[in-house]
Amino acid sequence: MDIKTATAIRRLRLVSAPEAVSFLILLLCSVLKRTTDFNAVPVMGAVHGVLFILYVIFWADAWSRTKWSLGTAALYFVLSVLPTGGFFAERKLRREAENAVIAARARKEGVVNA
Repeated sequence: MDIKTATAIRRLRLVSAPEAVSFLILLLCSVLKRTTDFNAVPVMGAVHGVLFILYVIFWADAWSRTKWSLGTAALYFVLSVLPTGGFFAERKLRREAENAVIAARARKEGVVNA
C-alpha cells in the first residue's frame, strides 16, 4: 500500500467516528425539539451535514485508491447513513490499515512474496 492510499484510508477513518457522533446528537436534538423548547437542530444539522459531505468525499477517494470491490465500497457507504455505522466503519478501517502495515513489513523483510 502506498502512502496516498494509506492517507486516504486514514482520512476516512478519522472522519467516520465524528460523523457518527454528530448523527446521534442530531437525532437527540430532533427529539428534544419535539418534546421541549430546546432547538439545536439547525446547528447540529449543519455540523452533521459538513461531516457527512467530508465522509462521502473521503469515501470516494479511498474507494478509487484502494480498488475496493463494489460490495466493500457499498458497505462503507451504507455504514455512513446508519446512526452508529461510523463506529463500525472506523473499527473495520483501522483493522484494514493495520493488516496493510503488517503485510508491507512482511514483504520488506522477505517473509512473503505478496
